[in-house]
Amino acid sequence: MIKKFNLQDFLMSYGFTIIFALVLIFFALGTENFLTINNILTVLANAAPWLVMATGLALVIMTGSIDISIGSILFLALALGNSLMLYRGLPVAIGIPLVFLIGALLGSLNGLLIVVVGINPLITTMGMMFALRGLALWLTSGLVQNIPPALQQFGRIGLFKEFIILTAAVILVLVHLLVTRTTFGRHVMAIGNNAEVAARLGVRVKRVRFLTYVMSGLMVCVGGTLQIMQISNVHPRLGQGYEFTAIAAAVVGGISLFGGEGSIIPGLVMGGLTLVIVENGLTHLGVSPYVYPFVRGGIIFLAMYADAMKSRVMARVHVTKDEELTTASA
Repeated sequence: MIKKFNLQDFLMSYGFTIIFALVLIFFALGTENFLTINNILTVLANAAPWLVMATGLALVIMTGSIDISIGSILFLALALGNSLMLYRGLPVAIGIPLVFLIGALLGSLNGLLIVVVGINPLITTMGMMFALRGLALWLTSGLVQNIPPALQQFGRIGLFKEFIILTAAVILVLVHLLVTRTTFGRHVMAIGNNAEVAARLGVRVKRVRFLTYVMSGLMVCVGGTLQIMQISNVHPRLGQGYEFTAIAAAVVGGISLFGGEGSIIPGLVMGGLTLVIVENGLTHLGVSPYVYPFVRGGIIFLAMYADAMKSRVMARVHVTKDEELTTASA
């Protein structure tokens, strides 16, 4: 039996893929240098740190929660680690893992306050966002810090773009497998769909949510470290607004803000690439940089509208099924 084509179902299933494809086609046809090998590598290298930074936050969102402190976690972890490497002689081989550890610890502090103490996730991470940034600014005196010479030199090697792309690809695949092939990933989705039901089925809800916040803090520091090797310094605005860019990448990639739905590959990857491709393509078109936020905001709005519509349709479907079951049992 041939299933009747339903435009609404088609758009719900493939709408984000269509947006990504249309963006690619538009800039490929509108600019001469967009599809060159060098520009493709540039786009992928620019997107790679953002995608890594967004992976941990994506897990938090999949549970139906939120974390808007990742930018400040990144700034404080890198400011502290970089200061120890620059002024205390800490070897880079120890300093970089220390940055990752600080990020994970700060993420665990978020998890502790939210999961154990029971403070609202938005309030908790908003407070952490301001507090951690203030602490990092005090630590650095609001000054720009160069990264250690060894990291600067590594960031200038000929194949550095390829290194960043490959590193990000490996991390994204691993997190994708974590979500799709492990019990932890299934529990993340179950909590996002209905935490109470998941708990009744034996899911350790608090433990899983805590671990997603640890992952959020860890992954933003991994991605941020890749980024500072490109820019060669830790500056006072580092991490500012990163949380909203990461949320935007998740939403544009089809990860529902209501939780329980979405993917790392292809979802988050498409979302992050879409935002970077838009800026890169507009640059090739000679559009003013002041237009970038407007275009990005429009894309985010469409993605959120699609997410809201999809959630409404799914809610109606569940209600209809419940009514049918009730009628059948009667």
